[in-house]
This record gives sequence, C-alpha cells and structure tokens, in this order.
Amino acid sequence: MRRRWLLLLGVVAPLLGIGAPDTGADTGNPAQHLAAVSQMPKLALVIDDLGQNASRDGRVLALPGPVAMAILPDTRYATALSQRAQAAGKTVMLHLPMAPAGGPYAWQPQLPPEELTNRLERALKKVPHASGVNNHMGSQMTDRQPPMVALMSELQRRHLFFLDSRTNARTVAAATAQRIGLASLSRDIFLDDDPSPEAVAVQFRQALQLARKQGSVVIIGHPHQSTLALLERELPKLREQGIDWVDIGQMIATRSNRAMLAHGAKGIYR
Repeated sequence: MRRRWLLLLGVVAPLLGIGAPDTGADTGNPAQHLAAVSQMPKLALVIDDLGQNASRDGRVLALPGPVAMAILPDTRYATALSQRAQAAGKTVMLHLPMAPAGGPYAWQPQLPPEELTNRLERALKKVPHASGVNNHMGSQMTDRQPPMVALMSELQRRHLFFLDSRTNARTVAAATAQRIGLASLSRDIFLDDDPSPEAVAVQFRQALQLARKQGSVVIIGHPHQSTLALLERELPKLREQGIDWVDIGQMIATRSNRAMLAHGAKGIYR
C-alpha cells in the first residue's frame, strides 16, 4: 500500500507545477477560492499521434494550458518534440503502438515477452521525458491479460502512469493497472473519430456535459485541423464555463487511481 501511494505521489507531484485555473470569482478568501476550484468539474486533455508534423505539433505545444502530448516513437520529430514539450512544462507521454498497429515498436500478440519489453525500452528512448504511456490502436492487444500484466508491471518499475485509450470495449488494460496499484486513467471521450468540424464540436459539448455529470472527464483528440481549431477557440473559455482544466497528474489524484469507464460516450473504437 505504501509503495502504491509513493508511486502515485511520484507521478502527481512533478505535474502539479501548473497551477489550477482561476475561476474568475474573487472571494477575497484564498481558502474559499481553492475550495471553489476543487469542487469544479475537471477536464484533462490528451492529444495523440504527435511527432509526425512539425506545424501541427507546434500548435498543440502552443495550447494555453496543461495539455498532455502523446508522441509516437516511430516519427520524425519524436525526440525533439519530447524535449520541447518537457521544456514548456507539458506532460509528455509515449503513445505506444499496439496491434493492429505495426512497426518496430509495436506490441503484437505473437511476440515473446522479452521482445515486448525491448520494444518498450527502445520506444521510451525515442520519447525522452515521458511520464506515462497510452496505447496507439491496440484493439488486438489490450484485451489480453498476460501482456497487459507485463506492461503494467514494467511501467510500475519505471514509475510511469498508464492511460487506457479504450480502443477495445473488452480492454483489461486499465483494470490490470489498477489491480497492481499503478497510477492510471481511462479515456472517456474521443473528440474526433469523425474529424468534421461539426462532429468535433458535438463531441466537445458532450465532454463538458459528461464532466458536469460525473465530476471529471478525460478527453483524447488528434492533431486534425478541425480539432486544433476548436481547441484554440474553446479552451480559453473553460474557466468562465465553470470547468477546471487540469493536468494528468491532478486527474489521477481526482479519480483516486480508479480505472473509470466511459459514461454515455459513444464513438468508434480504434
């Protein structure tokens, strides 16, 4: 138990350097102000598939808050972007490819355990400063208990958190992380399964509704033009809408390390 909370503290504490957003309400009493912020619905945002396009990566890096940047290891800008994101105070994540994804870092069912560990090791070297991992694709891996146990045990050894992208309705990934006491989260909403501007706007509104309904929401988006345009427009408005945009570490603490499932969030599993 002590090790579990030390691990959680190790993940959360470095990420708490980003202050909680101002609610816009001046109570005149700092304690009352902090209490009001703590009771606000919370939102955490992850942008996947980064490292492929310098222009889009730069727009994500410029978003005005604690966006988590999930970087693919087999991309041209992976290492440089990881270094820039870390210097900018963003949360860096390894976006680990899993079957049906291919490539030199992908976790695939036919691979022996030692090769899976080797691929994780090499991927983390390509994405330095990563404080956590989430799966890229993975619908053919995250429902398999043995490799998920191996992954979560390795992440625990390295003091990294795990975010289950929930690309498979039968995923056991986050639940496995929870069982061994690894700091973990589950995605609630994909912003852009349909990347049309109208669909992205609908998903974002649903995310805010879900945050108000269950107290918090974890969103994953991708660097599509439509997604970036919406985020650049809407994220600065979160404070006035009573939503507290927090980093991943704060969300792990908020959810008390529970592997939460989506509530009413429909989408295409990747």
